[in-house]
Amino acid sequence: MIEPKLEVPAELRDLAEKTIDQAEKAFGMFFEAASKSMSTVPGAGTEVSKQALIFTEQNMKSAFEHARKLVHATDLQEAMRIQSDFLRSQFTSAGDHMRQMTGSLMQPGKGKS
Repeated sequence: MIEPKLEVPAELRDLAEKTIDQAEKAFGMFFEAASKSMSTVPGAGTEVSKQALIFTEQNMKSAFEHARKLVHATDLQEAMRIQSDFLRSQFTSAGDHMRQMTGSLMQPGKGKS
């Protein structure tokens, strides 16, 4: 069975790429502002909040990269492969982030014993 090609006009792909670029730029400015504001507020939860912000930023970068790949998919099979790869990497990333967050939360307790 022959897989049908995704017939997406070049203009639409270009528009999608520009939209992704604009959204990524806006999120970049948000993360920059959030990082600056966190650095001015001392507190016990600040380090965990910073780490959560870093993980969120990494996830957003992955999502933008994923969107760029999908824009260039030429058939349904390629789009499904891209989606599958993205979901797999997100699950791995989430597990890594949880281990790092748990490790960060546990370390202060280890030093007090």
